[in-house]
Amino acid sequence: MVPSDIYGRMIPSELERLIVERRTRGHIPFFVCCTSGTTVLGAFDPINEIADICQKYGMWLHVDAAWGGGLLLSKKYRHPRLSGVERADSVTWNPHKLMGALLQCSTIHFKEDGLLMSCNQMSADYLFMQDKLYDIQYDTGDKVIQCGRHNDIFKLWLQWRAKGDDGFEKHMDTLMELSEYMVKRIKEQSDKFYLIMEPELVNVCFWYIPTRLRKVPHSPAKEEELGKMCPVLKARMMQSGTLMVGYQPDDRRPNFFRNIISSASVTEKDVDFLLAEMDRLGHDL
Repeated sequence: MVPSDIYGRMIPSELERLIVERRTRGHIPFFVCCTSGTTVLGAFDPINEIADICQKYGMWLHVDAAWGGGLLLSKKYRHPRLSGVERADSVTWNPHKLMGALLQCSTIHFKEDGLLMSCNQMSADYLFMQDKLYDIQYDTGDKVIQCGRHNDIFKLWLQWRAKGDDGFEKHMDTLMELSEYMVKRIKEQSDKFYLIMEPELVNVCFWYIPTRLRKVPHSPAKEEELGKMCPVLKARMMQSGTLMVGYQPDDRRPNFFRNIISSASVTEKDVDFLLAEMDRLGHDL
């Protein structure tokens, strides 16, 4: 585990320190996994700086872009978040997340051609005959551990045919702009809401502040109180049937709300309703 900064991004100097430390013990660090869009905070690790370290020490660089990889389709938002992703040896990317493909649609990409075949090939001649009338490279079962699995990529192919590059770019831009709108509205209501950090993705992390705590200065003790209210307010959302906003703690904070917008059908009016409804349900906590 490599330490991260207050925004949830891996600290490259800490990565190199740990590599050197382990090598002096006789260990052989060989693989680094950085994340493009962490689950909770939506943080993007600095790929280029990490790639430099991996290159220096001869290590494999994997980029987990399962959540944030969709931003590659946006000219406006891909940089600097995903700058350097082309230097990775492998990349995970899940179109069923940010891009809205039907579950399940998970992909993994390798720079080295033929790697999956060389690692996983069982050459079972009772399954994968080599003398078929069509190109046998389409027998993908011999490239994966499972052998038999759904053809996930077909869903993405159909979706891309329908939306095109421009459609996906507009989709990504819309999601990011809606999240920026939500941040703007939270800042405008700073007596009722506390924005934890400026988001890099669509993860908007915040606390709701009930009436009794609005004039109390922000402090660790206040954060503890706000954290205790998250499950209570979430329960009220579920009982009213109007909202579902997730909450969780991290290693620096007690419970906080994390709003995710991944549907292009969401509007600014929906965001306004969400904030107003949280206040309606939680003002008296």
